Amino acid sequence: MTPSKRPDEVVLRLPQWLRQFAIDRQVRFDTREARMQFVIDLARRNIEHKTGGPFGAAVFEAGSGRLLAPGVNLVEPLNCSIAHAEMVAIAMAQQAIGSYDLGAGGVFCELVTSTEPCAMCLGAIPWSGVRRVLCGARGEDACAIGFDEGAKPGDWVGALRDRGIEVVRDLCRDEARAVLQHYLTAGGRIYNARGEGPGTGE
Repeated sequence: MTPSKRPDEVVLRLPQWLRQFAIDRQVRFDTREARMQFVIDLARRNIEHKTGGPFGAAVFEAGSGRLLAPGVNLVEPLNCSIAHAEMVAIAMAQQAIGSYDLGAGGVFCELVTSTEPCAMCLGAIPWSGVRRVLCGARGEDACAIGFDEGAKPGDWVGALRDRGIEVVRDLCRDEARAVLQHYLTAGGRIYNARGEGPGTGE
C-alpha cells in the first residue's frame, strides 16, 4: 500500500463527473421518486465511471426538493473505509450549509440512499440532523451480492423513529436492486478489510 502524501489530513473529494451537482444549489427534485431515481443514477454512474462502489446518496431540503449535496461510495479510490455514500453526502451537506446539524435553523432535511444504511451509516444518521431517510434497495439486497451490512439492530427503523426520524423503505427498490446486480455482473469488487468474504456496505 502506498502511504498517503499527507498523513495529517483526510480529504473527501467527489469524482469529477459529480462535482457540478455539488456546486449547483438550484437543482430541485419535486417528488420522492425523483430524488430516489437521482441517487440510483448516481450509483449506476459510479459503476460506469469506475469511481467506487454501487451506492449513491444525497441530502435534500425536504420541503423544496432542493439538492444540498450528492454522495457516492468512495471507499476504494480514497482508501477510506468510512467513505460510504451516505457519509459522503452528509459531510458534503454539512459543509454546504456551514453546520454539523442539518436541522439547524429549522430546516427539514432528508437523506435519500440507493440502499438501506449499513451499521456505520445508521449510527451517523441521528447525529447528522436529518429528519427523514428514504431507502431504495434493502440491506439483504446488498448482502445478496456479497456485501456485509454489519451489526444493525433488528428494529433499526423503529430505533430511528424513536428519535423522531421518519424512514421510508422500498422506494424504487427494483431499480436500486438492479444496480447492485449490475455491479456484480460487471465484475465489481466486493471488498472488506481482509480482502476476503463479504465486504463493507454502502
